Amino acid sequence: MALLTTIRKPFRYEFKNTAFILIGVNLLVFLLTNSSPNLVQYLALNPLYVMRGGMFWQVFTYQFVHGGIGHLLSNMIGLFFFGLAVERKIGSKEFVLLYLLSGTLCGILSLVVYLASGISYVFLMGASGAVFAILLAYAVLYPRSIIYLWAIIPIPAPILIIGYAALETMHLVGGRNTGVAHGTHLIGFAVSWIYFLVRFGINPLHVWFGKRR
Repeated sequence: MALLTTIRKPFRYEFKNTAFILIGVNLLVFLLTNSSPNLVQYLALNPLYVMRGGMFWQVFTYQFVHGGIGHLLSNMIGLFFFGLAVERKIGSKEFVLLYLLSGTLCGILSLVVYLASGISYVFLMGASGAVFAILLAYAVLYPRSIIYLWAIIPIPAPILIIGYAALETMHLVGGRNTGVAHGTHLIGFAVSWIYFLVRFGINPLHVWFGKRR
């Protein structure tokens, strides 16, 4: 009980637009890796480099590396629209903790999956795991919000999350090799879900379907 009380101790609320700082860091790393491509090998997550080369920092740094401008923009647009709203609701310290913890746990768990599957020749990169965690947080904090898919189709935020989770699961189970880490996206959802349960005592399903807790 004492441990749970400690875990749920709230931060003093501050709003400092740290989502913009995270976007800036991602942009800076993108520029650096484009000017020095070999840097990708040190920052993106590769199972062999981590386990045999001792590059354990990659489970953290991979989330700031992107493979192209489209990859970067899709993640940063999500971080801008949903990250700022989440940060404004829960405060900057809580937001940064959720974002970086989600991204890092996505890296660690993805590494475990790669090792268990015997996959070694892969470079995991991108903020999508952390962004998916923030997207779920947005749906929990703003359950009545409407998101316009492709700027056209209005979808309630919780329904969008459920739809994304189902789609990612189908891609993962179907084994479609599209170059997208569907498992990492699902891990992002799962980490954020557990974060709300443990940190706030909030069950997202209860929020979405009418119960307070």
